[in-house]
Amino acid sequence: MTRTYEQTLERAAALWGIEPEYEDVLHWKHRTSPETQKAILAALGVPTTTKEDLDGAIERRLREERSRPLPPVWVVTSGAGPREIPLHLPAELADGSVSIEFLWEGGGAERRELPAAALGAVPLPENLPLGYHEVRVSLPAGGEARTRLIVCPDRAWRPPSGERAAGLAISLYSLRSGRNWGCGDFTDLERLVDWLVEEAGVSFVGLNPLHAIFNRQPFNTSPYLPASVFYRNLIYLDVERVEDFQNSARARRFVSRPEVQAELETLRSGELVEYERVHRLKLGALKLAFAAFLREWRRDSARARQFREYAEREGNLLERFAVFCALDEWIRARNPGVWVWPDWPEQYRDPDSEAVRNFARKHWRSVLFYQWVQWQLDLQLAAAQEYARRKGLSIGLYHDLALATDRCGADFWAWRSFYVSGCRVGAPPDDFSPKGQDWAFPPPDCEHHRETGYRLFVESIRKNCRHGGALRIDHVMRFFRLYWIPEGRDPTQGAYVRQPHEELLPILALESVRQQVMVIGEDLGTVTPEIRAALDRYGLLGYKVPYFEKHADGRFRLPQDYPEQSLVSSTTHDLPTLAGFWLSRDIEARHAAGLIDAEDYERQLGTREGEKQKMLALLFELGLLPDWFPRNAHEVPELWSDLHNAFIGFLAGARSRLMVLTQEDLFKEAEQQNLPASTWQHPNWRRKMRFHLEELRSTRYTRDCTAMFRHWLERRGRACPTPTPLSG
Repeated sequence: MTRTYEQTLERAAALWGIEPEYEDVLHWKHRTSPETQKAILAALGVPTTTKEDLDGAIERRLREERSRPLPPVWVVTSGAGPREIPLHLPAELADGSVSIEFLWEGGGAERRELPAAALGAVPLPENLPLGYHEVRVSLPAGGEARTRLIVCPDRAWRPPSGERAAGLAISLYSLRSGRNWGCGDFTDLERLVDWLVEEAGVSFVGLNPLHAIFNRQPFNTSPYLPASVFYRNLIYLDVERVEDFQNSARARRFVSRPEVQAELETLRSGELVEYERVHRLKLGALKLAFAAFLREWRRDSARARQFREYAEREGNLLERFAVFCALDEWIRARNPGVWVWPDWPEQYRDPDSEAVRNFARKHWRSVLFYQWVQWQLDLQLAAAQEYARRKGLSIGLYHDLALATDRCGADFWAWRSFYVSGCRVGAPPDDFSPKGQDWAFPPPDCEHHRETGYRLFVESIRKNCRHGGALRIDHVMRFFRLYWIPEGRDPTQGAYVRQPHEELLPILALESVRQQVMVIGEDLGTVTPEIRAALDRYGLLGYKVPYFEKHADGRFRLPQDYPEQSLVSSTTHDLPTLAGFWLSRDIEARHAAGLIDAEDYERQLGTREGEKQKMLALLFELGLLPDWFPRNAHEVPELWSDLHNAFIGFLAGARSRLMVLTQEDLFKEAEQQNLPASTWQHPNWRRKMRFHLEELRSTRYTRDCTAMFRHWLERRGRACPTPTPLSG
């Protein structure tokens, strides 16, 4: 059959995973245009100028698949599923024999010799151990084929107790205290745990992503746009707790200087986090502390050996990250106007260049410094999780893995082949964002991830599970499909591209089981029934926010309608707080920032009044509001304590296995942490907690709020039992 150019384009798009259409939140179908298909294919390296170009690309891809003896990676689960790996052998090799060797991750090997004529696949042994193994096949005519065999559990880890639990979600940078350096740190986190254990009855503390960012205001402070998902932000270090700081007289003198003490006091007393100033102070003190560590390094002390072991375990990931940080600092010191690596001198833009290798050798102390900083972060975070568990929090710390990667960050510089240039990730238009969303970061190259046995993906999960009891996956639909927007086009001109969820979800389950970490998939937005079924099959908890949980007629769902295998949250960082919702502070903020015009402003206010009326009706239906309370939303001028109390009771009563309340909603704050689509127009990611840690026990308002929270946790069976501290 002779195909037209358009038919061949459709075939190529399907082969490379570009979906032909998608359905929006209003159930309207949108076809992917030929122009979008061609642009995405071009970004993937597929020539599209002529039909012959497309035919050639398709044939090359299919021929490569047929001629390859083994796939680059093979993912199986320990339960049902294929128990063999496809093996393609040329017909002329059928007379020989094939030697198969299984190299197990934990050591040891298993060998088999089989006739080639009998093989169309490599049969797998029974009782496969979980883990990352290697299969080698020696071919009859010489040579060898290899694949990475990843054996995964059927489901992610769940605590055997099956408890209904609750937690408090905080932004770590927002914690106030009389001893920190202007933003919350890991010691503040431990003091918060003390208070929660004594007063609140929660089982975990939810944290914002702790990823490394540039700490440059206002464009590089979002924890959801990291420079690296593998490493952490040094502003969370308690510098004075670092052993090398304590051993450094120079570092201690630096901090005791009057001008430094004055700056610290200013940073502590400010209403907003000053990222650049905090980062500058901590960096200066840490460099002085590192000089003391270098003396230990030279004499190969026990601590130096511990650091070497850490750096060796981290390997090339840490080395490249540290080289990037050292280069960024060195280049900016000489060229203050150069802010991003695409503007660096050309010889430094490639991490494998001779110039970069020479820089790393010459500036080894600077590279070693940034590796040492990450070691200190790892030590303090590990101590915080151990402290929380020892104090009796059954889950401990709940981490958050961002979706995005800063295109000017360390990960994209160091691992560019794992991303697709020429497209950006975003979201199609919906009722929340009528013009769609452009998140401005590059999509992953799934084929390259497969070719490398998903090693980088595994590290991203493993490092963010470490030192925690739960992991939230931001935009869990990333494992199924991502919305790609070609360069030069707006979000209305994108398309969904399929992702290999049948391999990614089992690997996620494997890391979850190995580290005994629960996994919560943030699945807000348009989620197909097939996606929800797959998430449930692999044991991921869904993510529910009452604002979005509605029946077809617009009524809010009852708490008993929520799925048990989910987490219910009062809000998210991108949505209004409970008070903000009631006072329409998010709509006012969008209008003040110029993000909506007067017509949209009035329309959104009108819609909000209707939503508030439906919420009141639901709370009355559940008997959570007293009879005297106004039944008309217009008669409730602010978030009265009774309304706030009723909504917390609603959340705690949901069937969801986990419940989380944000610290803003605990203390009835009206402002949210982030206003989507804004940067300089709004103080995103900078708001501090209303109260200092030292005030939490001594202020009547905080005691009343916490007592109300604990009351509902106890009444709904979510309160953590009286802590029984762990030994050790």
